[in-house]
Formats: sequence, structure tokens, C-alpha cells
Amino acid sequence: MPDQPQPATQPPAAQPSAAETPAAKPSAAENPATQPPATPREPAPGTVADRLATVRGRIAAAADAAGRRPDEVRLLVATKTQTADAVLEALAAGVDLIGENRVQELVAKAPAVAGRLADGTLQVHMIGHLQRNKINQVLATATGLETLDSLDLARAISDRCVRDGRTGDTALDVMVQVNVTGEDSKSGVGPDDAGVLATAVAALPGLRLTGFMTIGARLEGASEQTVRAGFARLRAIRDEVLASGAPGTGSATELSMGMTGDLELAIVEGATIVRVGTAVFGPRPAP
Repeated sequence: MPDQPQPATQPPAAQPSAAETPAAKPSAAENPATQPPATPREPAPGTVADRLATVRGRIAAAADAAGRRPDEVRLLVATKTQTADAVLEALAAGVDLIGENRVQELVAKAPAVAGRLADGTLQVHMIGHLQRNKINQVLATATGLETLDSLDLARAISDRCVRDGRTGDTALDVMVQVNVTGEDSKSGVGPDDAGVLATAVAALPGLRLTGFMTIGARLEGASEQTVRAGFARLRAIRDEVLASGAPGTGSATELSMGMTGDLELAIVEGATIVRVGTAVFGPRPAP
């Protein structure tokens, strides 16, 4: 991806963890009767294809509960620590969007997915923190970056894209990462500064601002109301930027938020992309 969301309401305690612009649709925070469905958090047994089917079922059920269409929510499969073979198994099961946290893993798996990238049937997003000295490595493979959190980094990427002729239709899709929880352990610009940064990024050549990303509060240490409030805050930031009409902000419709444990809460608050790894691949192997 302005409405200001109403205070988040508490979903039932049993709940564990776009064709149209999402901003035009009311969220569950604005409709307290709409709540995410109760679903298990543990990955389903079986193959990657089996677990993908379970995750897609969760997404569909959560979208239906929120009065949304399932096709308004894309599944990004997070492939951190997974082998190239495991990634290929997911692609064979219909995955068309994956995310990498580490640049070295992005580079290592690039040959395995090169064909799908070349024919346009796969998108690869960088969903981990990016250092300036690794920009070239990311641009060689990634079709999008979800973790832009400073104007200095944005300018460095923009300069590299312009130098490489990656402008216009070939511009890099980027999202501004927002730290809605205020935790020091999480990257991202603060909520109060996110709109200003997004507007500045949208004006840079070689970059296409597509929306906003956040990592929510952990359900293990926060109430579902707190988690939902963070997601609602990101939605409000997105809506404000869209309503500003600033140059380049019209495409900033995406909300990348929600993971294995809290995807239902994210969807009910307007997520357009959920990032899921554990529920697809099972527990991560040791790094």
C-alpha cells in the first residue's frame, strides 16, 4: 500500500498465533464483529506441498473472516536457512514469491531460481537488513527490497539503479520498514518518521515505492490486541501516504506484515503480503 483506525479490539482468546486498493476496505478494527478464525500455529505434517495447502487455507479463512477476498493477500515464503532443493520444492508447489533474510543465502540460491526469475514467474524479495556494501549483490537477484529504513540507504540504491539503467519499468520495488513496536532489536524507521521517509523515497529515480513492511510484536510476550494495534498503525501510515498525493506514492498500497504465528491478525488488519517460513518448511535447520 486517511482513515484513522479505531482502537484494536481483542479477538477471542482461542486465536493463536489486490485487485483493489486495500485502503478502500474497512479493517476488522473498524468492524469489531469481524475476527480472525482460530487456527493451529504448528506446521501441518507432510510435504512442503501439504503444508503450503494448510497455510493457504489459513489465509483464505482469515480473509473471509475479515470480509476480504483471499486473492488480496499474497503469500511470501521465507526461505531463511533452507536449501536450494527445499526452495525448488516450494516453487514446484506453486510458490511465486520468496523472501531471503541474508544476502549470502540470496547469492547462494540465485542459480537455482535463475530460470524462474528470467521468465518472470518468480519474485524474490530481500526481507532482511541490507548493508550498503552489499547493494550490488542484492540488485543482481532481488526483484524487491522490503527493508528500506533510511534515506541514505535509499539514495545509495537509487544511484546504483540509475547507473545500471534500472529505471522506469525496471525500477526496483521497495518498501519502507517501520518499527511499530519500538523495540531496539528490530530494524525500521519509527512510525512518526515513516511518512516523511516514504515520500522522499518515492521521489528517487530507480526506485518504485510499493508500500510498507513491519515485524509485529511477538505473541509470546504481547496480547493479541497489542499485536493488532501495531499492524493497524502500519495501515494508518500507508493510508496517510496514499492520501497525500505526493509524487510516486500512488503505488504504495502494499502492507507486508504477519508471519507464521500471527498471520490471521495481520490479515484482519489489512495485510496484503504475509511472510511465512516455519509453517511451510517446518522448524528451521541450524544456521
